[in-house]
Amino acid sequence: MFVRTNILLSKIQVLFYVEVKTRPILFRSFCLYMYDIGLWKVYNKGTLNRFRYCYHKCLKIFFNYRRTGSVTDMLFTLKLPSVDTILHNGKQQFLLSVLRSGNNLIDTVRVLF
Repeated sequence: MFVRTNILLSKIQVLFYVEVKTRPILFRSFCLYMYDIGLWKVYNKGTLNRFRYCYHKCLKIFFNYRRTGSVTDMLFTLKLPSVDTILHNGKQQFLLSVLRSGNNLIDTVRVLF
């Protein structure tokens, strides 16, 4: 996430400035897309805390918020999801895609579990 945020920042600096309304859209589409987040079932508390820290720090860097600013206020103002919401939505989308699948192998595995 740090790499994607820095790449996005470097591209925006080349464009001189980007409207305030388009920044959340850019961040959501470029930085919040995480591969296989629905499969993140086994993780320990430390890993989740590092991910939460990374997400909050990237938001503050990208949107020029103070280091000591309120994360809740920032997420509410930008209309961006929290870490827990991202994880929950990823798991739900994965579950729905498995349930909607017409693949016989997936149906067999789903019945076993």
